[in-house]
Amino acid sequence: MTWSFRIARIAGTDVKVHFTFLLLVAWWAMSGYQEGGTPGAIHATVLLLSLFTCVILHEFGHILMARRFGVRTPDVILLPIGGVARLERIPDKPREELLIALAGPFVTLVLAAVFYGWLVMTGQSITTPSNELSHAPLAVALLVMNVILLVFNLIPAFPMDGGRVLRALLASKLGFVRATRIAASIGQGLAIPAGVYGLFKPEPMLVLIALFVFLGAATEAAAVETRIAGEGIRIEQMMVTRFETIPIHARLRLAVDLLLSGEQREFPVVDNAGRVEGILTRESLIKALAERGPESTVGEAMISPVPALPVGLDFEAAVGRLRSSGLAALPVVGPSGELVGLLTTDNVSDLIMVRRAVSKR
Repeated sequence: MTWSFRIARIAGTDVKVHFTFLLLVAWWAMSGYQEGGTPGAIHATVLLLSLFTCVILHEFGHILMARRFGVRTPDVILLPIGGVARLERIPDKPREELLIALAGPFVTLVLAAVFYGWLVMTGQSITTPSNELSHAPLAVALLVMNVILLVFNLIPAFPMDGGRVLRALLASKLGFVRATRIAASIGQGLAIPAGVYGLFKPEPMLVLIALFVFLGAATEAAAVETRIAGEGIRIEQMMVTRFETIPIHARLRLAVDLLLSGEQREFPVVDNAGRVEGILTRESLIKALAERGPESTVGEAMISPVPALPVGLDFEAAVGRLRSSGLAALPVVGPSGELVGLLTTDNVSDLIMVRRAVSKR
Protein backbone atom coordinates (compact mmCIF):
# COMPACT_ATOMS: atom_id res chain seq x y z
CA MET A 1 0.00 0.00 0.00
CA THR A 2 1.39 3.42 -0.93
CA TRP A 3 1.97 6.22 1.59
CA SER A 4 3.04 3.76 4.26
CA PHE A 5 6.37 3.09 5.92
CA ARG A 6 7.78 0.30 8.06
CA ILE A 7 8.23 0.87 11.79
CA ALA A 8 9.13 -2.68 12.84
CA ARG A 9 9.54 -6.26 11.65
CA ILE A 10 8.06 -8.89 13.94
CA ALA A 11 8.43 -12.62 13.28
CA GLY A 12 8.99 -12.05 9.57
CA THR A 13 6.09 -9.62 9.10
CA ASP A 14 6.59 -5.90 8.43
CA VAL A 15 4.56 -3.60 10.66
CA LYS A 16 3.75 -0.51 8.62
CA VAL A 17 2.05 2.77 9.41
CA HIS A 18 0.00 4.63 6.84
CA PHE A 19 0.57 8.37 6.63
CA THR A 20 -3.07 9.08 7.48
CA PHE A 21 -2.62 7.28 10.81
CA LEU A 22 -0.15 9.98 11.87
CA LEU A 23 -2.81 12.56 11.08
CA LEU A 24 -5.19 10.70 13.38
CA VAL A 25 -2.60 10.73 16.20
CA ALA A 26 -2.08 14.48 15.72
CA TRP A 27 -5.82 15.18 15.70
CA TRP A 28 -6.37 12.99 18.78
CA ALA A 29 -3.56 14.72 20.66
CA MET A 30 -4.87 18.16 19.74
CA SER A 31 -8.36 17.23 20.95
CA GLY A 32 -6.87 16.09 24.25
CA TYR A 33 -4.87 19.31 24.54
CA GLN A 34 -7.97 21.46 24.01
CA GLU A 35 -9.76 19.61 26.81
CA GLY A 36 -6.95 19.20 29.32
CA GLY A 37 -3.82 20.99 28.16
CA THR A 38 -0.53 19.11 27.94
CA PRO A 39 -1.58 16.31 30.36
CA GLY A 40 -4.75 15.84 28.30
CA ALA A 41 -2.76 15.58 25.07
CA ILE A 42 -0.39 13.03 26.61
CA HIS A 43 -3.27 10.94 28.00
CA ALA A 44 -5.12 11.00 24.67
CA THR A 45 -2.00 9.99 22.73
CA VAL A 46 -1.11 7.17 25.14
CA LEU A 47 -4.70 5.91 24.99
CA LEU A 48 -4.74 5.90 21.17
CA LEU A 49 -1.33 4.21 20.84
CA SER A 50 -2.32 1.62 23.47
CA LEU A 51 -5.50 0.87 21.55
CA PHE A 52 -3.58 0.37 18.33
CA THR A 53 -1.13 -1.88 20.14
CA CYS A 54 -4.16 -4.03 20.90
CA VAL A 55 -5.12 -3.81 17.22
CA ILE A 56 -1.66 -5.06 16.21
CA LEU A 57 -1.97 -7.98 18.63
CA HIS A 58 -5.39 -8.72 17.11
CA GLU A 59 -3.83 -8.81 13.62
CA PHE A 60 -1.00 -11.06 14.79
CA GLY A 61 -3.65 -13.48 16.00
CA HIS A 62 -4.66 -13.82 12.33
CA ILE A 63 -1.02 -13.94 11.22
CA LEU A 64 0.09 -16.71 13.57
CA MET A 65 -2.94 -18.84 12.82
CA ALA A 66 -2.40 -18.34 9.08
CA ARG A 67 1.16 -19.61 9.43
CA ARG A 68 -0.13 -22.86 10.86
CA PHE A 69 -1.67 -23.48 7.45
CA GLY A 70 1.36 -22.34 5.46
CA VAL A 71 -0.01 -18.89 4.59
CA ARG A 72 2.59 -16.12 4.86
CA THR A 73 1.75 -12.54 5.81
CA PRO A 74 4.21 -10.05 4.29
CA ASP A 75 2.95 -7.04 6.25
CA VAL A 76 0.32 -5.52 8.49
CA ILE A 77 -0.62 -1.87 7.98
CA LEU A 78 -2.06 0.52 10.57
CA LEU A 79 -4.79 2.77 9.18
CA PRO A 80 -7.05 5.28 10.98
CA ILE A 81 -9.85 2.68 10.87
CA GLY A 82 -7.69 -0.16 12.27
CA GLY A 83 -5.16 -2.71 11.08
CA VAL A 84 -5.03 -4.75 7.89
CA ALA A 85 -2.94 -7.94 7.71
CA ARG A 86 -2.20 -8.84 4.08
CA LEU A 87 -2.28 -12.59 3.52
CA GLU A 88 -0.07 -13.91 0.73
CA ARG A 89 -2.94 -16.10 -0.48
CA ILE A 90 -6.48 -17.05 0.46
CA PRO A 91 -6.61 -20.27 2.52
CA ASP A 92 -7.52 -23.33 0.47
CA LYS A 93 -10.07 -24.83 2.88
CA PRO A 94 -13.11 -23.14 4.51
CA ARG A 95 -12.07 -24.54 7.91
CA GLU A 96 -8.68 -22.84 7.61
CA GLU A 97 -10.22 -19.47 6.81
CA LEU A 98 -12.70 -19.91 9.67
CA LEU A 99 -9.91 -20.47 12.20
CA ILE A 100 -7.79 -17.62 10.79
CA ALA A 101 -10.77 -15.24 10.91
CA LEU A 102 -11.64 -16.20 14.50
CA ALA A 103 -8.04 -15.95 15.77
CA GLY A 104 -8.05 -12.14 15.77
CA PRO A 105 -11.29 -11.72 17.76
CA PHE A 106 -10.05 -14.43 20.16
CA VAL A 107 -6.96 -12.32 20.92
CA THR A 108 -9.19 -9.28 21.47
CA LEU A 109 -11.37 -11.33 23.83
CA VAL A 110 -8.28 -12.39 25.79
CA LEU A 111 -7.11 -8.77 26.05
CA ALA A 112 -10.52 -7.66 27.31
CA ALA A 113 -10.42 -10.44 29.90
CA VAL A 114 -6.92 -9.37 31.01
CA PHE A 115 -8.00 -5.74 31.48
CA TYR A 116 -11.13 -6.86 33.31
CA GLY A 117 -9.10 -9.12 35.60
CA TRP A 118 -6.63 -6.32 36.33
CA LEU A 119 -9.45 -3.92 37.27
CA VAL A 120 -11.04 -6.53 39.56
CA MET A 121 -7.71 -7.35 41.22
CA THR A 122 -6.91 -3.67 41.85
CA GLY A 123 -10.44 -2.85 43.02
CA GLN A 124 -11.04 -0.18 40.39
CA SER A 125 -14.50 0.79 39.17
CA ILE A 126 -15.29 -0.65 35.75
CA THR A 127 -18.40 1.34 34.81
CA THR A 128 -17.91 4.60 32.90
CA PRO A 129 -20.17 6.59 30.59
CA SER A 130 -19.21 6.02 26.95
CA ASN A 131 -19.15 9.75 26.25
CA GLU A 132 -16.45 10.17 28.93
CA LEU A 133 -14.29 7.28 27.78
CA SER A 134 -11.36 9.55 26.95
CA HIS A 135 -11.30 10.71 30.59
CA ALA A 136 -11.52 7.21 32.07
CA PRO A 137 -8.50 5.37 33.54
CA LEU A 138 -6.39 3.72 30.86
CA ALA A 139 -7.30 0.12 31.79
CA VAL A 140 -11.03 0.94 31.87
CA ALA A 141 -10.88 2.67 28.49
CA LEU A 142 -8.95 -0.21 26.92
CA LEU A 143 -11.41 -2.75 28.35
CA VAL A 144 -14.37 -0.92 26.83
CA MET A 145 -12.59 -0.30 23.52
CA ASN A 146 -11.57 -3.95 23.16
CA VAL A 147 -15.15 -5.06 23.80
CA ILE A 148 -16.34 -2.60 21.13
CA LEU A 149 -13.60 -3.83 18.78
CA LEU A 150 -14.64 -7.44 19.40
CA VAL A 151 -18.32 -6.80 18.69
CA PHE A 152 -17.58 -4.60 15.68
CA ASN A 153 -15.25 -7.13 14.06
CA LEU A 154 -17.78 -9.94 14.38
CA ILE A 155 -20.45 -8.06 12.40
CA PRO A 156 -20.98 -10.21 9.25
CA ALA A 157 -19.85 -7.43 6.93
CA PHE A 158 -17.22 -8.70 4.51
CA PRO A 159 -14.22 -8.13 4.50
CA MET A 160 -14.22 -7.79 8.31
CA ASP A 161 -13.63 -10.85 10.49
CA GLY A 162 -17.34 -11.57 10.86
CA GLY A 163 -17.74 -11.47 7.09
CA ARG A 164 -14.85 -13.92 6.65
CA VAL A 165 -16.42 -16.23 9.21
CA LEU A 166 -19.68 -16.05 7.26
CA ARG A 167 -17.89 -16.82 3.99
CA ALA A 168 -16.08 -19.80 5.51
CA LEU A 169 -19.35 -21.24 6.81
CA LEU A 170 -21.12 -20.66 3.49
CA ALA A 171 -18.19 -22.01 1.44
CA SER A 172 -18.42 -25.41 3.11
CA LYS A 173 -21.89 -25.80 1.56
CA LEU A 174 -22.03 -23.48 -1.47
CA GLY A 175 -18.47 -23.32 -2.75
CA PHE A 176 -15.90 -20.56 -2.47
CA VAL A 177 -17.03 -18.29 -5.31
CA ARG A 178 -20.73 -18.24 -4.45
CA ALA A 179 -19.95 -17.83 -0.74
CA THR A 180 -17.74 -14.83 -1.52
CA ARG A 181 -20.44 -13.21 -3.65
CA ILE A 182 -23.03 -13.62 -0.89
CA ALA A 183 -20.71 -12.39 1.88
CA ALA A 184 -19.59 -9.41 -0.22
CA SER A 185 -23.21 -8.49 -1.03
CA ILE A 186 -24.15 -8.63 2.66
CA GLY A 187 -21.12 -6.49 3.56
CA GLN A 188 -22.02 -3.85 0.98
CA GLY A 189 -25.68 -4.04 2.00
CA LEU A 190 -24.73 -3.19 5.58
CA ALA A 191 -22.18 -0.54 4.54
CA ILE A 192 -24.66 1.57 2.56
CA PRO A 193 -27.13 2.36 5.41
CA ALA A 194 -24.23 2.77 7.84
CA GLY A 195 -22.60 5.30 5.51
CA VAL A 196 -25.87 7.20 5.01
CA TYR A 197 -26.44 7.30 8.78
CA GLY A 198 -22.89 8.55 9.27
CA LEU A 199 -23.43 11.35 6.75
CA PHE A 200 -26.57 12.66 8.43
CA LYS A 201 -25.52 12.11 12.06
CA PRO A 202 -22.76 13.30 11.22
CA GLU A 203 -20.12 10.68 12.10
CA PRO A 204 -17.11 11.02 9.76
CA MET A 205 -15.39 7.90 11.13
CA LEU A 206 -18.50 5.79 10.49
CA VAL A 207 -18.60 7.07 6.90
CA LEU A 208 -14.94 6.14 6.47
CA ILE A 209 -15.50 2.65 7.86
CA ALA A 210 -18.58 2.13 5.65
CA LEU A 211 -16.57 3.19 2.59
CA PHE A 212 -13.76 0.79 3.56
CA VAL A 213 -16.22 -2.10 3.95
CA PHE A 214 -18.00 -1.35 0.67
CA LEU A 215 -14.81 -1.06 -1.40
CA GLY A 216 -13.10 -3.90 0.46
CA ALA A 217 -15.99 -6.27 -0.27
CA ALA A 218 -15.88 -5.40 -3.97
CA THR A 219 -12.10 -5.82 -4.12
CA GLU A 220 -12.18 -9.17 -2.34
CA ALA A 221 -14.95 -10.49 -4.59
CA ALA A 222 -13.00 -9.42 -7.69
CA ALA A 223 -9.83 -11.09 -6.35
CA VAL A 224 -11.66 -14.39 -5.85
CA GLU A 225 -13.19 -14.19 -9.34
CA THR A 226 -9.69 -13.62 -10.72
CA ARG A 227 -8.26 -16.53 -8.77
CA ILE A 228 -10.96 -18.92 -10.00
CA ALA A 229 -10.60 -17.70 -13.59
CA GLY A 230 -6.89 -18.47 -13.46
CA GLU A 231 -7.14 -21.99 -12.06
CA GLY A 232 -5.03 -24.48 -14.02
CA ILE A 233 -3.19 -21.79 -16.01
CA ARG A 234 0.60 -21.54 -16.04
CA ILE A 235 2.72 -18.58 -17.00
CA GLU A 236 3.49 -20.05 -20.44
CA GLN A 237 -0.20 -19.63 -21.33
CA MET A 238 -0.31 -16.06 -20.05
CA MET A 239 2.85 -14.41 -21.30
CA VAL A 240 3.32 -12.33 -24.42
CA THR A 241 5.66 -14.09 -26.84
CA ARG A 242 5.80 -11.47 -29.60
CA PHE A 243 7.47 -8.35 -28.29
CA GLU A 244 10.37 -5.99 -28.91
CA THR A 245 13.51 -5.75 -26.78
CA ILE A 246 15.88 -2.79 -26.54
CA PRO A 247 19.69 -2.94 -26.17
CA ILE A 248 20.90 -1.34 -22.96
CA HIS A 249 23.24 1.04 -24.85
CA ALA A 250 20.61 2.16 -27.40
CA ARG A 251 19.54 5.79 -27.54
CA LEU A 252 16.14 6.82 -26.25
CA ARG A 253 15.11 7.95 -29.72
CA LEU A 254 15.05 4.24 -30.71
CA ALA A 255 12.72 3.54 -27.77
CA VAL A 256 10.48 6.41 -28.89
CA ASP A 257 10.25 4.92 -32.40
CA LEU A 258 9.28 1.52 -30.96
CA LEU A 259 6.72 3.07 -28.61
CA LEU A 260 5.01 5.01 -31.41
CA SER A 261 5.11 2.19 -33.95
CA GLY A 262 3.00 -0.32 -32.03
CA GLU A 263 0.91 -1.06 -28.96
CA GLN A 264 3.76 -2.28 -26.73
CA ARG A 265 4.29 -0.03 -23.70
CA GLU A 266 6.95 -1.93 -21.72
CA PHE A 267 10.22 -3.10 -23.21
CA PRO A 268 12.72 -5.59 -21.76
CA VAL A 269 16.22 -4.09 -21.81
CA VAL A 270 18.94 -6.62 -22.73
CA ASP A 271 22.73 -6.70 -22.87
CA ASN A 272 24.85 -7.95 -25.78
CA ALA A 273 24.31 -11.57 -24.70
CA GLY A 274 20.52 -11.16 -24.58
CA ARG A 275 20.29 -11.24 -20.78
CA VAL A 276 17.63 -9.04 -19.16
CA GLU A 277 19.06 -5.96 -17.45
CA GLY A 278 15.83 -4.12 -16.69
CA ILE A 279 12.49 -2.84 -17.99
CA LEU A 280 11.84 0.40 -19.85
CA THR A 281 8.27 1.54 -19.21
CA ARG A 282 6.42 4.30 -20.99
CA GLU A 283 6.53 6.40 -17.83
CA SER A 284 10.28 5.95 -17.29
CA LEU A 285 10.88 6.73 -20.98
CA ILE A 286 8.89 9.99 -20.87
CA LYS A 287 10.59 11.03 -17.63
CA ALA A 288 14.06 10.38 -19.06
CA LEU A 289 13.23 12.28 -22.26
CA ALA A 290 12.22 15.32 -20.22
CA GLU A 291 15.27 15.15 -17.96
CA ARG A 292 18.06 13.92 -20.27
CA GLY A 293 16.84 14.19 -23.86
CA PRO A 294 16.53 11.66 -26.71
CA GLU A 295 20.30 11.12 -27.05
CA SER A 296 20.64 9.61 -23.56
CA THR A 297 20.85 5.83 -23.29
CA VAL A 298 18.19 3.32 -22.42
CA GLY A 299 20.37 2.13 -19.53
CA GLU A 300 19.98 5.54 -17.90
CA ALA A 301 16.19 5.42 -18.10
CA MET A 302 15.33 1.77 -17.41
CA ILE A 303 14.02 0.37 -14.14
CA SER A 304 16.56 -2.04 -12.68
CA PRO A 305 16.81 -4.53 -11.14
CA VAL A 306 13.51 -6.24 -11.90
CA PRO A 307 12.44 -9.71 -10.75
CA ALA A 308 12.36 -12.31 -13.52
CA LEU A 309 9.53 -14.84 -13.55
CA PRO A 310 10.57 -18.46 -14.18
CA VAL A 311 8.80 -20.70 -16.67
CA GLY A 312 6.43 -23.11 -14.91
CA LEU A 313 5.00 -20.60 -12.44
CA ASP A 314 1.26 -20.97 -11.81
CA PHE A 315 -1.29 -18.19 -12.31
CA GLU A 316 -1.68 -17.10 -8.70
CA ALA A 317 2.07 -16.94 -8.02
CA ALA A 318 2.82 -15.15 -11.29
CA VAL A 319 0.10 -12.52 -10.84
CA GLY A 320 1.09 -12.07 -7.18
CA ARG A 321 4.70 -11.35 -8.12
CA LEU A 322 3.65 -9.01 -10.91
CA ARG A 323 1.42 -7.00 -8.57
CA SER A 324 3.96 -6.85 -5.74
CA SER A 325 6.59 -5.52 -8.17
CA GLY A 326 4.50 -2.42 -8.85
CA LEU A 327 5.35 -2.69 -12.57
CA ALA A 328 3.06 -3.21 -15.54
CA ALA A 329 5.27 -5.95 -16.98
CA LEU A 330 7.95 -8.45 -15.93
CA PRO A 331 10.27 -10.64 -18.04
CA VAL A 332 9.75 -14.40 -18.17
CA VAL A 333 12.93 -16.48 -18.37
CA GLY A 334 13.68 -20.08 -19.21
CA PRO A 335 15.80 -22.64 -17.30
CA SER A 336 19.06 -21.06 -18.51
CA GLY A 337 17.98 -17.50 -17.79
CA GLU A 338 17.11 -16.75 -21.42
CA LEU A 339 14.27 -14.32 -22.13
CA VAL A 340 11.24 -16.25 -23.42
CA GLY A 341 8.29 -13.97 -22.74
CA LEU A 342 6.80 -10.89 -21.11
CA LEU A 343 4.01 -10.96 -18.53
CA THR A 344 1.92 -7.77 -18.60
CA THR A 345 -1.06 -6.58 -16.59
CA ASP A 346 -2.99 -5.97 -19.82
CA ASN A 347 -2.46 -9.53 -21.00
CA VAL A 348 -3.52 -10.93 -17.62
CA SER A 349 -6.70 -8.81 -17.74
CA ASP A 350 -7.49 -10.00 -21.27
CA LEU A 351 -6.98 -13.63 -20.26
CA ILE A 352 -9.29 -13.27 -17.25
CA MET A 353 -12.04 -11.69 -19.38
CA VAL A 354 -11.79 -14.51 -21.92
CA ARG A 355 -11.90 -17.21 -19.22
CA ARG A 356 -14.91 -15.61 -17.55
CA ALA A 357 -16.76 -15.35 -20.86
CA VAL A 358 -16.06 -19.03 -21.63
CA SER A 359 -17.13 -20.15 -18.15
CA LYS A 360 -20.43 -18.24 -18.42
CA ARG A 361 -21.16 -19.93 -21.74
